[in-house]
Amino acid sequence: MKLVNFASLDPQIVASGRAGLSGATNQDRELWAALQQDWDAVAIEAAEAYAALALSNGVPADQELLQDEQEDFADGRTRSAVVQVRVNQARFRKSVLASYNATCCISGLQHEKLVIASHIVPWSEDAKNRLNPQNGLCLSALHDRAYDQGLITVMPDYTVRISSALKTAPIDAFLQSSLVDSDSKRIRLPDRFLPDPNFLAAHARHFRFIQ
Repeated sequence: MKLVNFASLDPQIVASGRAGLSGATNQDRELWAALQQDWDAVAIEAAEAYAALALSNGVPADQELLQDEQEDFADGRTRSAVVQVRVNQARFRKSVLASYNATCCISGLQHEKLVIASHIVPWSEDAKNRLNPQNGLCLSALHDRAYDQGLITVMPDYTVRISSALKTAPIDAFLQSSLVDSDSKRIRLPDRFLPDPNFLAAHARHFRFIQ
C-alpha cells in the first residue's frame, strides 16, 4: 500500500489513467521530491539501508549483483571505489532490464545476455541520474552502439529517428532492416519507469536531431 501511495505522486502513472492510493503523507511527498532532485543520492542511501538490514540477518548484500564480475582489483581505496561503481552499474542494469523484460525497445531482441541498459544522458554527464531507470533504454548491443554514436535517437514522443548520414550512405541489407527501417517507429515502452522525455530531448539535441 505504501508503494501505491507513492504511485499517486508519479505523474507518469497518473497520466496513464491510474491514480494510486490517496494516503500519501507529507513525508512521502518529501521523499518523492528528494528522489526527483537527486535520484542517485536517495537510491544509494536506500541501498545502504537495505545492505545493513541484510547483513544484520546474515545475508551477504549486493553479492548477486557482482556474480558475473571476473576481474580482480587492487586492494584499498581503488578496489572499493571500482567495486562500488560496478555495484551501482549493476543496480541500474537490473532496474532497466526488469522494466523492459530484457527486450530491446527498438528491435524486440529478447535475451538478457544480448541487451544493454543504455544511459540516455551519459554516466559521466549527470551524477544525479546515473541510477535513475528513467535515464535508461534497453537496447541490443548494435542499437546501444548506434545510440552512443548518434546514428539513432529516441525522440521525446518515443519514436525512433535515424541520422541523415546513415540514411544517405551506402548500406547493406542488414543495416537497412536492423536500423534504417526503424525510422519513425515507436519504441516498445517499459512496464514501468518510462524514459524521461527531458533526457530523450537532451540526447536528440546533442546529436542535432532537434534544435
